[in-house]
Parts: sequence; C-alpha cells; structure tokens
Amino acid sequence: MTTLKEYRDERLKKLHKLQELGINPYPAKVVKSGSIAEYTDNFSNHESEYVSVTGRISAIRKFGKIAFISISDDSGSIQLFIKSDTIHDLSVEDNTIGISELPLLDIGDIVGGAGKLIKTKTGEVSVDIEKLTVIVKALRPTPEKLENKEERLRRRYLDMRINPSIRERFIRRSKFWQSTREFLNNNGFVEINIPVLEHTTGGADATPFVTHMDALDQDFYLRISHELPLKRLIGAGFNKVYDIGPRFRNENYSDEHLPEHVAMEWYWAYADWNDGMNFMEKMYKYVLQQTFGTLQFHLDKFDVDMSKDWQRLDYATVIKDRYGLDVFNSSLDEIKLALKSNNLEVEQTENRARGIDKLWKNIRKDIAGPVWLINTPKFISPLAKTNKDNDNIVERFQPIIAGSELGNGFSELNDPVDQLGRFVDQQKMRDQGDKEAMMLDIDFVEMLEYGMPPACGWGYSERVFWIFENVTAREGVPFPQLRLEYDQTTKDLYPDVKFI
Repeated sequence: MTTLKEYRDERLKKLHKLQELGINPYPAKVVKSGSIAEYTDNFSNHESEYVSVTGRISAIRKFGKIAFISISDDSGSIQLFIKSDTIHDLSVEDNTIGISELPLLDIGDIVGGAGKLIKTKTGEVSVDIEKLTVIVKALRPTPEKLENKEERLRRRYLDMRINPSIRERFIRRSKFWQSTREFLNNNGFVEINIPVLEHTTGGADATPFVTHMDALDQDFYLRISHELPLKRLIGAGFNKVYDIGPRFRNENYSDEHLPEHVAMEWYWAYADWNDGMNFMEKMYKYVLQQTFGTLQFHLDKFDVDMSKDWQRLDYATVIKDRYGLDVFNSSLDEIKLALKSNNLEVEQTENRARGIDKLWKNIRKDIAGPVWLINTPKFISPLAKTNKDNDNIVERFQPIIAGSELGNGFSELNDPVDQLGRFVDQQKMRDQGDKEAMMLDIDFVEMLEYGMPPACGWGYSERVFWIFENVTAREGVPFPQLRLEYDQTTKDLYPDVKFI
C-alpha cells in the first residue's frame, strides 16, 4: 500500500519538473470567462463560443493522442477534451502545458482550460482545449472519504470538498444571516458593530474568556453578549439598532452550545415585549423561509410547523403543574429536593435561580413549539423590566421550539436604581462562587442615570440555524475548535518543523 509520504514525494517530483520546464504551478492570476454551470446549463447560448474555465481535476483519461480531464468548481463539473492537433504546445510565456506534459497532472490539481464549447459524440458538454494551465499543483491526494468524525472536523476543507452536502449547509448558514440582516434593515434597524473586548462583560449568565491588552496593561473580557453596548446606543439616541457577530462563553461543548458562536441582538426604543413577540414571529417566518424554503420541519422527535400561531406558557404555572413548587416562595432546600427527585444535577453552589432554571429546562426538552415562555420570575432575569401588574415577574419572552430556547427578549430595564440593586445581587452571587452571575457594570448604570428610553431587546444565536438544520453545534459551524494535535505522519513529513 502506497503511503502518504510516497504519494507526496512523487507529486513533489512532478512539481519540480514543471518548474524546470519554466512553468509556474502557482500563478497569481488566471482568467476565466464564467462558471462551469453557466456553460453546462446554458449550452445552447454558448455553443462554439471560446470560453475559459477553471476547476479541480476529478478524473484523467488518456488514449494516445487524445485525453479527457474532468474538472469541477463550486457550481458543477465539465469535461476538458484534449486532442494533440488542437491543444497548444508547452509555452513558458503563456504558462501553459501541452499534451506531452499531461503525465505531470494528478487528481486534485487545479487547472484552467480554454477553447471552444462543444458537445462530444457521446453528447457531453466539453471544452475543446487549446490552452491548458496548471493553476495549483496539489501535493497530497484527495481521499475518497474521511474515516471518522474527528478527522472530518479537523480537515473540514476536505469534508466540504468530498461531501457537497456539507458545503451546501454553509451556504444555508450564510442565507440565515443574510435574511436576518435583510429583515432588520427592511424594518428600519441600523447595524452598528460594537466592541468584542470589554472591561466588564454582561448581558448573559456565562463564564467569560479573559485576555490582556498590552497597550493599556489591563485585562479585558471577550464579550458574552451584545446587550449592554447596544443599549448604550439606545441611550445615545438611536431608535433601532442591531449587531451580528461572534460572542464567547468559556463553557463546555454540547450539541447545542459552542464556546465561540455567531449571534445577533437588536434593541428597539419605545417598544415593549408584546411588540417584540409580534415582530419576532414575523421575523422567524421570513428568515426560515428564506433559508430553508419551508416552514414545516421534522426535527428529531418533533414535527414543527412555524406557520401556525404561537402559544404562550406562564413560567410559574408550568413549574407548579409539573413539580408542585411555588416558584416565588419555595426554599432552596425544596428546589434541591425537586432536582434530586427528577435525577437532575445539584451543585454545591446551587442557588434558587439556577435550580429553578434546571427544573424548567427539564420541562422544555419535551415541548415541540413554537411557544412563548412568558412571565419569568424577576430573580432569574436581572436585566428585564418588572411587569406592571405583578412585581414578582418581568416582561420577558423566550421562544421554545423543538425542545430548545431559541432566543431571548424582554422589555428592557431602564430604572438606574433598580438596575444597580439587581447588579449588586448578581455580584453577591459571584462572590459566593457563581462564576456565571453578571458583573456589576457601573458605567452602564451611569448611562441609565442620564436617561435611556423604554425599549424592547432581543437576541438569538446561530443555534437557531443548527436546530432547524437538524445538526449538532460542531457540525453546524465550518471550523469548530478542537484540541491542538499533530499525528505522527504529519510530524514525519516535516522533520525540520518544531511542533508545539
């Protein structure tokens, strides 16, 4: 069996031979007249036209004075028909090769072919090659398949090349964010990018990453949320703002969570949670229709119809019906007992907010949706405005779809005294060992003291895409973080490299 080193050594010899002939196998620029699909799908419009195409070689067949090379780009495949009396000879000036140099090509190389667009006797759309250019000499053979998931994720560029369905997934992921941006722009929102590095980070319950800025000789946190800077913009006089970009949460991987992921948050002055719910029902329909072309989904054990009216669930009622617990008056011991009775984790640093949230999530996992979870207890949601009819709850709305929370929104708290009190309570939780509790952000409180109008805020992450794409978080991003490792084959191929 030929080893990778032997394959690579053979291809290196071909590379050096091309260079000896005066051919640059890695030119900076190659002209092409159009995509492959433009010519295969519209042959009648281009028949006998002189065209130039580029693509990666997937097959080479040579029969004496003729040869056939199959190439593909991201739009499709086409055949290069090579005849000794048509193709030009080797030309250093044009950086092209002739039929005699075809043995220097391998599957996986990228080439460019120019000539008339024809159909062969078998009816296959082909380019009758006059000029053939080596664009990239590949030193490693493309595998027919990747043997395991770890290898697929480590060499995702190969995974996408071998499995077009994986590449198409990330086209849909792009459409998801494009349509998110389109809907917001079409409804008068302004996109404003905000910092990733923050002195204090807030807006979510999460452990942040910490880094150091040499220029200021201070530690900074990578943002866990877009919330507080965007609300500062509302305080600055903007009416509708949003940002789309990465956020970072220093926590474990799961099927629905990654430490780094893309998210979007919007804030809307003079709107409340009811405005937000109505707006987001429309937005979900628009974004999903644009991304997937449907509003009906089968997601694991759930059949989800996103075209139907959304139901609403009251937080305290759901907990009471399931566990017999009064959310507002139950003790920590009662909550721990309910956790144990339902085989849920009880941590040493458990507090009422964390414990009740775990009980809720145990219910959530069986809800198909779409439904809104509303009337969240105030002690669970420190940034939301108190409900005017019930001081124990806040005006928060969370979408439950296919057993997951796929977003978060609320009428924003803009009372600086109330906000400071809630920050102080959160800081006490941090001091008692809860690393996910929010930090006390005095600058944000000062902004509120200058006056921020009432507003509704909303955020969702690419987890919405993962759920409707029906994939895990790692499968849903192009290059998930993995532990840095080098196999022995790689080390042997580069003996002069010092591997860390």
